[in-house]
Amino acid sequence: MRPLFRFYNYYFSKDKDIARRLKSLVGFTPINLSLFKLAFYHKSTTPDKVNAIQSNERLEYLGDAVLGTIVAEYLFQKYPNKDEGFLTKMRSKIVKRQSLNKVAYKMEIDVILNQFNNTRLSRSMMGNALEALVGAVYLERGYSGTKEFVVSKLLREYLDIHELESFDDNYKSQLLEWCQKNGQTISYKMLAKYKYEKRDRFKVAVLIDGKKLATADDFNKKSAEQTASEKAMHVLGIVSGKGAASA
Repeated sequence: MRPLFRFYNYYFSKDKDIARRLKSLVGFTPINLSLFKLAFYHKSTTPDKVNAIQSNERLEYLGDAVLGTIVAEYLFQKYPNKDEGFLTKMRSKIVKRQSLNKVAYKMEIDVILNQFNNTRLSRSMMGNALEALVGAVYLERGYSGTKEFVVSKLLREYLDIHELESFDDNYKSQLLEWCQKNGQTISYKMLAKYKYEKRDRFKVAVLIDGKKLATADDFNKKSAEQTASEKAMHVLGIVSGKGAASA
């Protein structure tokens, strides 16, 4: 029966267009199209009192856990001679919000989000939807099917693992190390906390020797501090190029 459902969804369902787009994304035609459609509904589009049910938040929660486990297993097998510290840093680089946002953009998940949401899209919405999509795949295909999707699509097609090995994206740590070497103090100050798309958003500043050097906004305070740190490193000339300094 399952092949018949897939056949129907691909050729005859009223949602056949999304079914075909999903097949190009995940490698198969979903049976439960309503579940996969839910993965792209952001809470800012749905009524407040039913957000948890009619948005992708629950699927995002599940996908986040499953993705972390699959990436950990993949790295454990790929790097048999690396220690726990290296594996932890690599997993963090892969599953962090900025990385998932970039992968989701490459997968053109924003096109589907635009179809299902009546709110302005943010980059974080793309990464959230990607995690929710992983959750939907897990519910329909189980762990082995989800692992195949994550490894073949996310890790091998849209990410350069070897490039990540040498890429240090912990800007707070790098800036702290630079300040310590140069006898300067560093601190962070939250300038504002406000609502954006019905979510808390934080604006923080990084101060060097008490002087505000850069600011950044994000839905996560730690992410805002990382972005502000990267901007400060550009201002100080520690790193070159446009990067976050022009963001």
